Amino acid sequence: MRQHSDSRTVVTMWMPHYPVMPWFMRRVRETATAFEAAHPDYRIQVEGYDWLELPNAVHRAAATDTAPAIAQYFYTSTQEAYDTRRADGAPQFTSVERAIAGRTEILGEPVVLADLLPAARDYYVYDGAVAAMPPLTSTTLLYANTTLLAAAGITEVPRTWHEIEVACKAVAGLPGGPAHAITWPNHGWLFQQSVAQQGGLLADHDNGRAGRARTVDLASDEMMAYVRWWQRLHRDGHYLYQYGENGADWAANYQAFAERRVAFVLSTSVEATRMVQAGRQGGFEVRACRMPYNGEVPYAGNVIGGDALWLSDGLDPVTRDGALAFIQFLSSPANAAARHRETNFVPVTRGAVELLDEQGWFAENPHHWTAVEQLAANDGTPAGRGALLGDFAGIQTVMTRAMHDVLAGGAPADARFRQATGEAQRLLDDYDDYCRGRRPRGRIQIH
Repeated sequence: MRQHSDSRTVVTMWMPHYPVMPWFMRRVRETATAFEAAHPDYRIQVEGYDWLELPNAVHRAAATDTAPAIAQYFYTSTQEAYDTRRADGAPQFTSVERAIAGRTEILGEPVVLADLLPAARDYYVYDGAVAAMPPLTSTTLLYANTTLLAAAGITEVPRTWHEIEVACKAVAGLPGGPAHAITWPNHGWLFQQSVAQQGGLLADHDNGRAGRARTVDLASDEMMAYVRWWQRLHRDGHYLYQYGENGADWAANYQAFAERRVAFVLSTSVEATRMVQAGRQGGFEVRACRMPYNGEVPYAGNVIGGDALWLSDGLDPVTRDGALAFIQFLSSPANAAARHRETNFVPVTRGAVELLDEQGWFAENPHHWTAVEQLAANDGTPAGRGALLGDFAGIQTVMTRAMHDVLAGGAPADARFRQATGEAQRLLDDYDDYCRGRRPRGRIQIH
């Protein structure tokens, strides 16, 4: 075994601890060890932070010029990553694409940035270049109990909101059938998805893509079309509303599906294997399908979830290239395919998709192909790419509270979402004031 010297170049990487994936950091460290074996002059130092605290930790470190070479941010913190500043006021992070500077390999590692699936790549395009490299990408899918649907006379899984309503009515008519037909968590990500599908925007300046978002609109035609459809399903007894003490209850929605108390559940693509296994254990067939959309308007696309790796600016060339090479190595076809198999996150590059397809993975597991197919249908418009907002997670929480008041409290939908727009605008204004130095930094949430 080759002995490492103390003269190795250290590349620091900070990443979040996720409660639902406590083992994931261990896998990243194992990948780092493999990289070090191929590049004995480098040491990849991976450090973990609470997933809610990591952006704040990077912010503090940037102010003292001690930030890591690589930082992994949740997608709702993208605007904050752009806004993080070093002690001299310069941006902490630089564009990964510009740092690569047209190279096809770095330290012998093939550059896979251009091979990213378009929806994942486009979310992180800023000022004409890809700012960060996403290793983890997900989307929202519909999971259907096709055994129950067949009993109700439904032979094709619904694709549109109207078709969902028709199917829900059929399920409601089943003798001894479930009390409700469909469920999903009251979470801000699903609002984003449904507005984007319709070509709607959450913010001005093309969703924050053509310039910094200064105003938000949570009462747009697209938002209210989604809210009214949801409200109608709830009013008619088809939608099962489950809201936990801390907000959206993803586990309760899964449990309702696994126990055959609903025929449909909307959830993350990361749950695909778990949903299919629930059917096998419960004696029913499960199909993973694209998220239903408003069939009355053109479809624009579903937005992504997940994380991205950000590269610090001002690194010396040796450290910079070590960091860039490791970022590419993490998403090599073999590594991205293996990560997909273990985590169910979308295989983020075309090379990984092709490798998995050659191995027969999608033929054996068609529920994993659905997410790839859905993201491929994204039209690349500002709506399909998704919004960039300061305090995005806080604004998402405003949406969910408004919907809770509509569903559980009977609040008038239009008035409540106009009120929500004002609440969200105050959050965005407060965040912008912080960026301008007019107010101290608050705790920026990321969930």
